[in-house]
Amino acid sequence: MPEPTKKKSFTIHDLPVSERPRERLLKFGSEALSAQEILALVLGRGIAGESVMVTAQRLLSEFGNLKGIANASIEELSKVKGIGVAKAAQLKASFELANRVEESYLYEKEGKTVRTLEDAVNLVKSRLRGKKKEHFIVLLLDTRSHLITTSEISIGSLDTSIAHPREVFKEAISASASSCIFIHNHPSGDPTPSEDETELEVVIL
Repeated sequence: MPEPTKKKSFTIHDLPVSERPRERLLKFGSEALSAQEILALVLGRGIAGESVMVTAQRLLSEFGNLKGIANASIEELSKVKGIGVAKAAQLKASFELANRVEESYLYEKEGKTVRTLEDAVNLVKSRLRGKKKEHFIVLLLDTRSHLITTSEISIGSLDTSIAHPREVFKEAISASASSCIFIHNHPSGDPTPSEDETELEVVIL
């Protein structure tokens, strides 16, 4: 009696053409795609006998959502079945590209009036959201409190931000700024100023 034929694993080619991510993007636009479909397009292909859609769903299950995937390290990503170092690098590059596009929107905000704490926070909150290291940013304003530009002075560790007043004032002088607003995040979740932050504030003031 012949052995039963084993059913082959599901691959992207088992989907009707109209339901494949690439075809759906071409027909309906990228905004119509789910997070799983977008990840599948970034990854390109799955592993032997497994659809890239399965790999994409495994990523979402492992890290919870796109933000979780974006914040994961290459080492963490590469441990997921079907990813490996090469695809992990593709993912990190894609998310970094998205970050840079988002940061470019800040330049479109040049000339915006910054008069309140809320104004300043709204300019940078999307840029700092989800960062795992401390980022020290300065907003440079003209005499009418209009934003000239933003400048990232330094990137520290999880709980340390290294910024020297010399670097801060160098940016301000270069931009002919009338005033500055200094902002940095606390990835640790504890907003209490560190000793270094207190010393930096005293030096600047």
